[in-house]
Amino acid sequence: MTADVWLPIPPDEIAGLPEGPRYLFWDGGDAYPADPADCAYYVVPYMKGMKVALRPLAAMTSLRVVQTLSAGTDHVQSGLDDLHPGVQLCNARGVHEASTAELALALILASLRGIPDFVVGQQQEEWRSGFRPALADRNVLIVGYGSIGSAIEDRLVPFECARVTRVARSARTAERGPVHVFTDLPALLPDADVVVISTPLTEDTKGLVSTGFLGGMKEGALLVNVARGAVVDTKALLVELESGRLRAALDVTDPEPLPAGHPLWHAPGCLISPHVGGPTSAFLPRAKRLLSAQLTRFAAGEPLENVVLTTE
Repeated sequence: MTADVWLPIPPDEIAGLPEGPRYLFWDGGDAYPADPADCAYYVVPYMKGMKVALRPLAAMTSLRVVQTLSAGTDHVQSGLDDLHPGVQLCNARGVHEASTAELALALILASLRGIPDFVVGQQQEEWRSGFRPALADRNVLIVGYGSIGSAIEDRLVPFECARVTRVARSARTAERGPVHVFTDLPALLPDADVVVISTPLTEDTKGLVSTGFLGGMKEGALLVNVARGAVVDTKALLVELESGRLRAALDVTDPEPLPAGHPLWHAPGCLISPHVGGPTSAFLPRAKRLLSAQLTRFAAGEPLENVVLTTE
C-alpha cells in the first residue's frame, strides 16, 4: 500500500518531493484529506495550535513519523503517549535559526537603545533624546546553545560585544568557544548585561528562569526570551520588572497569547512581540527544503534527520 503523507503546504509547491508516497494537503481544516489510519508521515500544521496538531494523531494507526515545522515539539509530545512504538518525532532544526536570531538581535537593540520610547515620543510629538546603553562592550549570556543559540551568536559578532558566554544542557567546545552547563549559571549570571533564553521547553527547562535565576542577574540587566514562555516564571519576572531592577524583551509569554489586562503588558521596561520569531519570509523556503530532504530519506528508507525521540 502506498504510504500517505500529510502536508500543511500544497505538495505542488514543494520542489523535489520523491515519487512513491501519496501526498495530501491538510492545514488543520475540519475535513481530513483521507483516512488518518493510512497516514505514515504527518507534518503538523504550522502555528495552528496544540488542539489542531493533536486532533488526528489518535486515529493515525499506520504512523511512522511526526514532523513539526517548529523548532520546539512541546505542542505535540502529549499526543504521542498513545501511539504505537517506533514512531519518530522530528523537529524543524535548520528552518528557524535565521529569523529567530534576527528577532533576538532586534529585541536586544530595540530594548537597549530605547526604540519603544522613541515610538511613543513620535506619537506624542516629543523629541526624547539622551544617552542610551549600546550593545557594544556588553557581556551577553546565551542560555540554550543549540542551533538557534549559535545563530544568535553569529549575529552578535559585528556588534563588538565584550564577551559572549554560552550555556547548554551539556558541556562541550563549540566553534566559537566553550559551552557551560546549566549548573554554572549562578556563577555566570552576575556578569551578564544581556541574558538571551533560547532553550527548548522540557521538564528540565520549565520555570528555569525562576526567582533565584532572576535574582542572580545584575541590576539593570536585560532578559530576552525567544524560546518558550513557560521557561520563565512570569510572576517572578513581574516582581523584578515592577521594581525596575531588570528589563525584559519577550517574544514568548506565559500565558500565551497574553490576555488583555495582564500586568505584563504594561510592566515597566518590558518589550513584547507576539511570538513572531519564526513566521517570516524566511520560513517557507527553508520549510520546503526540509520537507523535500526528509521525505527523500523517508522514501529511500534512509535515517531521518532532526529526530527528537522515538515512541516506545
